[in-house]
Amino acid sequence: MVGSINNTAPANVGIHALEFYHPAKFVDQTELEQFDGVSAGKYTIGLGQTQMAVCDDREDINSISLTVVQNLVEKHGLSYKDIGYLEVGTESIIDKSKSVKSVLMSLFEESGNHDVEGIDTKNACYGGTASVFNAVNWVESSSWDGRFAIVVAADIASYAEGPARPTGGAGAVAILIGPNAPLVFDQGVRATHMNHLWDFYKPELASEYPTVDGHFSNTCYIRSVDACYSLFTKKYSKRYSPNPEQLIKSEDLDYSVFHAPNCKLVQKAFGRMAYNDMLQDPENEIYASVKDYAKFAHSEESYYDKGLERAMMQFTKAEYQKKVIPSLYAATNVGNMYTASVWASLASLMSSASDEEILNKRVGLFSYGSGSAATFFSLKVVASTEKFRETLQIKTRLANRTKVTPEHFAELLKLREETALLKDYNTVGDISTLAKGTYYLTRIDEKFRRTYARA
Repeated sequence: MVGSINNTAPANVGIHALEFYHPAKFVDQTELEQFDGVSAGKYTIGLGQTQMAVCDDREDINSISLTVVQNLVEKHGLSYKDIGYLEVGTESIIDKSKSVKSVLMSLFEESGNHDVEGIDTKNACYGGTASVFNAVNWVESSSWDGRFAIVVAADIASYAEGPARPTGGAGAVAILIGPNAPLVFDQGVRATHMNHLWDFYKPELASEYPTVDGHFSNTCYIRSVDACYSLFTKKYSKRYSPNPEQLIKSEDLDYSVFHAPNCKLVQKAFGRMAYNDMLQDPENEIYASVKDYAKFAHSEESYYDKGLERAMMQFTKAEYQKKVIPSLYAATNVGNMYTASVWASLASLMSSASDEEILNKRVGLFSYGSGSAATFFSLKVVASTEKFRETLQIKTRLANRTKVTPEHFAELLKLREETALLKDYNTVGDISTLAKGTYYLTRIDEKFRRTYARA
């Protein structure tokens, strides 16, 4: 059970627990390459993806959020009376008025606790991070009443037939936030970059599918890495470094965790962090092999030069294996989870790293949502993470899923398309593969009201 908290002045506010939910079905990306008739390695090497989660009509944003919250509460011996704040970050909108958070309040009925602040937050893949910041701000504020906050980051990412379809996925993460946590957020160092872009958006309200300019969106992501990471190094060094003029570098972060639309983009982003470091000190001998690229600085050309991109990925290859790969197990085997992505990456790291590897280490995190909103921030692991490893077990859980063929995958997406707007509809998807404790949609009635059951 997570330790109780009281209403004394909060300190060391951070993450007490993480819970991760993924669908029970997946499609193999190698098989999907063959089915789509593309070159071998286009998805597995070009995107860095191995498998992708698959949902049928039994799962929606409400069901996966119900599952991840209930599992968090049960695994950590919590009472719903202990929760004073609950916020959901998602872009999987199935109702233009009623929030997912209001659906989750059904879990609180038996406890009699209706005094729970927070609603839903939306901005593409950034909503989960915004919700975490809101929850942290609540705990640190005069409004805090001594109870925990829970944030849910959850989405079902699906695409119309075409080149973006293999970058889909689905998942949910529940994050328990309070003071005296084992994972403590660094204060005063959040570095945010927001601007108005049309890289990815969902103007067709009757469809799950986005309108997306993939190449442009990747460039927007890297631009945001530049802006956020550069500002983060200044803020962090000013607040924590004995010599504020000496900027922190990526090598000073023990691990780096990213929003992962695909894992290849994450590798490029990590290389870009080192590129920013190099621009601060191009004559340092450690950058001898790449210093010629300093001529680009942050010019427009730097975002499109493949030589620069390859050089920085090669330069950071060893560090990438050590500092980033441990966080990507969920991303490469589940796919893009939109708001849940960066938090599933943190869960992957916490699920696999031993105390010896993670204790007293600092983790940098980059969150990006199209449109766009992005933040680079950090946390420090100050206590044992044994409970994270015991409860998450991500590798074991992912190994127990059911594989579907690419043909069946396409059929399931077609089913979701055809039933998305139906009313007076009884769902038909197979529930036999669902893990114990999974909520699923049973019916949408004549007034579009949704009913759920638990496996």
